[in-house]
Amino acid sequence: MQGDVAGERSASAPARDLQPPAPVGKSDFTVPVSEDDLRRVDAQYEQEARELQANVDRRLRDRQLVQALAQHGFRGLEYDHFVEELVRYGVSVLRAWMHSGCIFGFVADRGFGLSPHELELEELASDSDLREDLAMMTVARALPPFRQRALVEGRWTYEGGASITTYFMGACLYVFPNEFRRHRASSERQRRLLLRQQAIYEDPVDPFSTADEVVSRQYVLAKLRAIKDERTQAAVALTLDGYTQEEIKELLDATSTRAIEGSLYRWRIKEQRRGGEHVG
Repeated sequence: MQGDVAGERSASAPARDLQPPAPVGKSDFTVPVSEDDLRRVDAQYEQEARELQANVDRRLRDRQLVQALAQHGFRGLEYDHFVEELVRYGVSVLRAWMHSGCIFGFVADRGFGLSPHELELEELASDSDLREDLAMMTVARALPPFRQRALVEGRWTYEGGASITTYFMGACLYVFPNEFRRHRASSERQRRLLLRQQAIYEDPVDPFSTADEVVSRQYVLAKLRAIKDERTQAAVALTLDGYTQEEIKELLDATSTRAIEGSLYRWRIKEQRRGGEHVG
């Protein structure tokens, strides 16, 4: 009998550990749970269950899709259609993330501290074309490594817990920092160029300059202001200021020095036809 009692005590120990702790202070356990509370709890669990099931169903469909694409080596019309839909989804999501600014928090979580200042955030929020350009370049650069790693090498799996689109957006977040840095560097070059142009155009006349120097400078400024194309105008101004064509290419973010040379050549021809002086 005593052994039975001892056994019951040892078996009840784990059960006691599962009981909720004793309440602190006074509580009235006679108050029943309201029907509204029960309905709210039921609705919450039903919503979570639906979301979980939807995620499972989506990953199952993704696994079937990836298996079908793998049969053709991730090439062909079906793969092209898959990529088209993935690009459309990726660009849309990236644009939304840039508009809200939350993309910088996402990349910071992955170790990329871009630290955007307020002007950059305002620019992304207000400039739809900029968001489109950055999103398109990010997606385009993310696709090749995504195809190789996630699909060809099979790093994306159904068991991983993420849908194929979620996995792809993760890949985009590793590419976006470099694209944003390129935009930032280009903006800085343009800013410096604008300041340089303003200095050229607005530099006050030296009171000790000779009359010929003053007339010559005014003539050059008038010629520069008459150039309608901003890129050609900048190329001419920088050439007159002593920059090499290689330096001008970098400042203007041009494709090649031949492009700069072509712009200058066309401008010189126009000036010669108008009876202007040959510059440079």
